[in-house]
Formats: sequence, structure tokens, C-alpha cells
Amino acid sequence: MTTHPEQQAVIRGFGSSQVGRRLPASEMALTIDACLAALTDAGVERDEIDGLATFPGGGFDTPGLAGPGADEVHAALGLRTNWKYGGPEGGQLGGFFSACLAVATGLARHVLVYRTVGEASAQGAAGRAGTLSAGADAAVSGFRRWLAPFDAHSPANWIALFAQRHMHEFGTTREQLGTIVVNNRRNAGRNPDAVYRTALTLDEYFAARMITTPFGLYDCDVPCDGSVAFVVSHVDTADDGPHPAIGIESFGWAMRHRPLWDQWDDMTEMAAWDAAAHLWERSDLTPDDVDQVQLYDGFSFLPLVWLEALRFCGKGESGPFLESGARIALDGPLPLNTGGGQLSAGRLHGSGLLYEACVQLAGRGGDRQAGRPNTVAVGVGGGPTAGAALLVRR
Repeated sequence: MTTHPEQQAVIRGFGSSQVGRRLPASEMALTIDACLAALTDAGVERDEIDGLATFPGGGFDTPGLAGPGADEVHAALGLRTNWKYGGPEGGQLGGFFSACLAVATGLARHVLVYRTVGEASAQGAAGRAGTLSAGADAAVSGFRRWLAPFDAHSPANWIALFAQRHMHEFGTTREQLGTIVVNNRRNAGRNPDAVYRTALTLDEYFAARMITTPFGLYDCDVPCDGSVAFVVSHVDTADDGPHPAIGIESFGWAMRHRPLWDQWDDMTEMAAWDAAAHLWERSDLTPDDVDQVQLYDGFSFLPLVWLEALRFCGKGESGPFLESGARIALDGPLPLNTGGGQLSAGRLHGSGLLYEACVQLAGRGGDRQAGRPNTVAVGVGGGPTAGAALLVRR
């Protein structure tokens, strides 16, 4: 039997703030709401928390992206920690993965992990101009220097290039992308906390304005305000809480290529392939053991990448795999993004997908509950950033 450090950690509890568009609450207020909800769910007192983790840790120049930093939340909650992490490395699940390793190595017993965004309010005030405004006079540095010359200022542009290549190589179609969009909106209609819940048809999908070929409006996820939090604890405390803890079978965090948007070796793949390979290397489970998936859908193309990377279908076969939507429906053999994903429930940058995996494994999905899964695969990230996890019902 394969054993790895992350198996020494469990998710004792999870919680969420209100999630919505342009909420009146501050990012800190949303964060505190989510953290207190997670502590209550875990049955862990605030003074028992000896670790704190978040992504990306504050200091980002994109309004609403980072949320409060770890030091701010540490002070607001009055914590006394032995270990703390807040940074962008490792992608959107980096804080969660780091918390698992801190618990496994004895640096902490109970780590509070949170992720907060306020992008809807920030963009409402400043407009949605991408991560770098076109025509900006300021010098461009970092990876953007290779993208700005051809006027690709937004992740929508960057990921669209990968999608175009996939379409060229494998015949993937916009209708297949639309299957993801319609599926996620249907699931969101059963989720009372989703931002957009009104049903969407393929005709409405095609009628929406184009953003960057091949993506139209509904291919892009929904900026929102909100926060989710988790209590990651040592496995020997798994039975101490009011609810069954959620097990961590394995995670994948590998980066085996150049971490650059425009210089990926195979433009039909992404870092998801490295993370997925790492995930399966660290587990005796196989794709056949997975009951449902929560896959990053910052743009509709990304779940196709994850389906292939996680080996639920062959390379280039994700488009046909999705046709009709029957396979990924709530009552299908591989339910996908049961809460509506980022395309409809709101962009919590992958942490919302981790949260939904916990909801499903705990059997708390209500009208959107897709059976009683034993194993859920979570794949988060796009382009040169990715992380994957297998969560299990204990």
C-alpha cells in the first residue's frame, strides 16, 4: 500500500462566507465569516489553531485577487501559531498542500486554510481591463513581456491560444466547450449559493458576444466576492470532531516543464499533466476509482485539459467524451463541478472546487448531491500552474 505524508492530514471542517457579486462586506469580514464557520464545523477552538495558510498571500497588483494576507488574518483572529504560510508558489492549492505537509511533519496540529477574493467589487469600481491594460505606458516585466507584444494582456487570451491549438490538432469544437458551460449552469441551478442559477441553453451560449476566440462571454468564469476556509488537522484527531473528517489520499504538485505561458513544449497540454501524473504516482487508486470530479473552469476549455491529464479519457478525446453531457451530469458516471463551478457559482480560484468536493463527500449537497461519493478528484489551475488532489470519504 502506497503511503505519503499528506495521508497524515485530514480536513476536519470547512466553511464559507456569503458568495456573490459586489457584496457590501469587506474582504476581511468575508474571511472571518468563512474561518469561523470552518472552526465550528471542525469542532476546533480558535486557541487550538497553531497554523495558518493562504494563497496568494497578499501584495498582488490585481485588485480583489489576493484577499487579506496571512499576517492580517492572524491578527484579526488573535491566533498564536507555530507555522504560517502565505505565498503564490505552488498555485491555487498551494496553501492547502502546504498545510497538509505542516501537519504531517509535526509543525502544526490544526491549520486554518483560507482563500478570499473581492474581484467583483474591485472590477465594479475599476472596470475589467485584464491583468495588464492594453496600451499602458509602464514598462512590462516578468512573463508578461513575452505576451504583451502580441496584445495578449489577459489569461483569457493566453488560455485561448491553448484552446485554439487543441481545436487544430484534435477537432475540438465550441459546442463541446458549451457542454461544460451548460452542465455547470444546470448544477448551479440546484445550488442556492451560486452566483448565476438561471438555466442556459446552447443557443444562448452561442449567441453571447465573443471575448477572445474561441471564448465567448459564457466561456469565462464569474468574478465574485467571497471566502472559503478549511481546518486541516492531523489524522489522529479525525474522530474528535462533530462530523466525519475527510481523508486525503494523495496530491500532485509537480512542475516538469518550463513554467511559462508561451513556451510550453506541447501547447495541447498544460501543467495539469504534470500535477496529474504526480497525483497518480502517489496513490494506489486509479481513474476508475473516482466517483466525481471538481475541475478548474476559469475558462470552459480547462476541464477538457484536466479530463485528459487525469486519464479519464485519452489525449485529444475530451471533446467527444463530453458530447451530450450525459457522462458529466449529476446522474452520470462522472459528475463534474456539481456546485456549478467557477463558470456559474463564482470564481474562488479553485478553492471553491475544493470546498464543493468536501460538501459532496460529507453528503451535504442537498438538491445537487451526486450520490454518496467515496473518492473525488480535484484539479485546479491553468497554463503553467496546477495542483491536483484525491479526497476520500473515511
